[in-house]
Amino acid sequence: MLYRYTAINPKGETIAGEREATDEKILSKVLRDEGLLITSAGAGRSVFSRLMSLGSISLGGASLFDRMIFARNIAVMIGAGLPMTRALEAQEEQARNKTFKSIIRRLKEGIVSGQTFSQSLEPFRSTFGDFFIHMMEAGEISGKLEQSLKLLSRQMKRDHDLRAKVRGAMIYPAIVISVLIIIGVLMLIYVVPTLTQTFKELQIKLPPLTLFIIAVSDFLQKYIIWVLVALAVLGYLAYQGVRSSWGGEFISRVSLRLPIFGPLIKKLNTARMARTLASLISAGLSITKSLEITGRVLGNVEYQESLAGAVASIEKGQSFSEILRQYPRLYPPLVVQMISVGEETGTMSRMLVRIALFYEEDVSETTKNMSVIIEPLMMVVIGTIVGFFAISMIQPLYSSLAGGI
Repeated sequence: MLYRYTAINPKGETIAGEREATDEKILSKVLRDEGLLITSAGAGRSVFSRLMSLGSISLGGASLFDRMIFARNIAVMIGAGLPMTRALEAQEEQARNKTFKSIIRRLKEGIVSGQTFSQSLEPFRSTFGDFFIHMMEAGEISGKLEQSLKLLSRQMKRDHDLRAKVRGAMIYPAIVISVLIIIGVLMLIYVVPTLTQTFKELQIKLPPLTLFIIAVSDFLQKYIIWVLVALAVLGYLAYQGVRSSWGGEFISRVSLRLPIFGPLIKKLNTARMARTLASLISAGLSITKSLEITGRVLGNVEYQESLAGAVASIEKGQSFSEILRQYPRLYPPLVVQMISVGEETGTMSRMLVRIALFYEEDVSETTKNMSVIIEPLMMVVIGTIVGFFAISMIQPLYSSLAGGI
């Protein structure tokens, strides 16, 4: 496999290159034998993965993928004995995103001025998020910054992979539906008028369904520009609505009730909750602080509300499992039971990791099964639309010809 890498040579200079190797360990050994200290390595991303990364959540100019690579590379470099300033310098040179490059430069300036890494991250909370900053703070306090960075990068990689799988499952139906709409509009504008003229010439008596299709076709021919303008305005308003607090809350609540995607979204949020909470507890944060941060990390408002309520209840003496039992629609009995066992045996973090692994695998299987289900479903939809058009437009023509014979 061809790997792209950056490394530091004996003169202390950062260099970049490409090299064939069977895996990253072999690549690292080969470069070390040549006197180079590898700082990052990865296979070149395909066009598809680049397109998929466009959809990854971006906070303040840095996508989840950017932050994941940043955390992983910093962990590798400080683990190899490089000071944080040198590690940030190397990442600044490597960063392709101009905004993120500027942020890394300012992080380095903060370290040089005497700040800790977590303190230098504080002005960029909107870019890195609460989870990232608190993990770094916990790592500095415990003296395990490298381990915290590795744990963080693994968490973000799992988040990135899960989101990519969910997006991948949604892309196929979205493309098919978009193509069907475009073809339908083109047929209404160009094909239906031709058939309408034929009906007039043959003086065919048309059924109500055919008359309705012709009326829609006439409307689109006359007002297509205004229809496109109206759709653009509605699209913009919908986009702004989704970005607003009430719109985001509405989408969050409705998405959990969708027949196919609702269960998938629940599994995804349960996996993220368990994985994030396990990482924060392992880093040494208290359960209440971990729940506060996890609630802000989760994207669904109902899950956020459940964890916000949990913080207040735990401070009053309730156990975490008892609180989750109050939300059976969000947390299945399996989750509640495993957390209860974790509380009783003092292995909460380990149980949360097991829950995360279970639901991450479940999401992977569900997305695969969805692809199997959606493909024939789309074929049925296409067949129904073609049949509808044939009955409404072609059938009167055949009936007339058959009557003439």
